[in-house]
Amino acid sequence: MKNIFLPFILILLFSCNTKAQDNKHEANTKEGSKFPISKTDAEWKEILTPNEYAVLRKAATERPFTSELLENKQTGTYVCAACATPLFRSEDKFKSGTGWPSFDRAIKGNVAYGVDNKIGVPRDEEHCAKCGGHLGHVFDDGPRETTGKRHCINGVALNFVPDEK
Repeated sequence: MKNIFLPFILILLFSCNTKAQDNKHEANTKEGSKFPISKTDAEWKEILTPNEYAVLRKAATERPFTSELLENKQTGTYVCAACATPLFRSEDKFKSGTGWPSFDRAIKGNVAYGVDNKIGVPRDEEHCAKCGGHLGHVFDDGPRETTGKRHCINGVALNFVPDEK
């Protein structure tokens, strides 16, 4: 029985080792990337907090329900925490119940998209169109009365700028 069980376990372990588990976020870590705002890895580490760096530059995900911006109800603009590019407006924010700030639309031209295969299933990844910082993912389960989209964004990737009165 042991002779049959061991090869099965080895096959299972090696079949789970894929490039999808590679934690590199290529577009964000290459020096001289295709984004208008480009810095070296060392420069990003110097200007970002450790949590911002992990999310924006290495495509990590913050824990749900930990963002200070989750319950923010002020009127204003959510900007990229790395380069201050305006990304989302407060009137497009909605409570999704997922634990991350969610928006039904992005500011046109300031959010770019790619495919993320890290969990073994392709997802539509969002990143800042100016610096390439990883923001989160967009899904088709948002409010049907608007766009039907849910931009599920890591709060640590955003700063909030309130509207002037």
